[in-house]
Amino acid sequence: MNKVETRVEVVWSLEESAAFTEPQKARLRQALGKRVGADGAVRVVSQRHRSQARNREAAIERLRELVADALRPRRARRATGPTAASRETRIEAKRRRSEIKRSRGAPPHDL
Repeated sequence: MNKVETRVEVVWSLEESAAFTEPQKARLRQALGKRVGADGAVRVVSQRHRSQARNREAAIERLRELVADALRPRRARRATGPTAASRETRIEAKRRRSEIKRSRGAPPHDL
């Protein structure tokens, strides 16, 4: 049975876009990764809806979300140290291991 094709593919050229500065484009390239093709174009496909117009709107909205999310500044991860409990657990495990290894040696010589 032949169905009407409602699938939509939105193609946006990141390289040719004048909307972003070069640092923003670099950030977009890095954040979008595999979504950016060799030609510098970003493709978004939608076939969720039964109408081509609604699929077009959905694809454009998805592209907007992708770009906005990629440009959103990320909070830097702050390194944290080990907790007191984890330090204590580690030291205790080292003590136990040391005792096991010490007990393997030859018995002491009595003179």
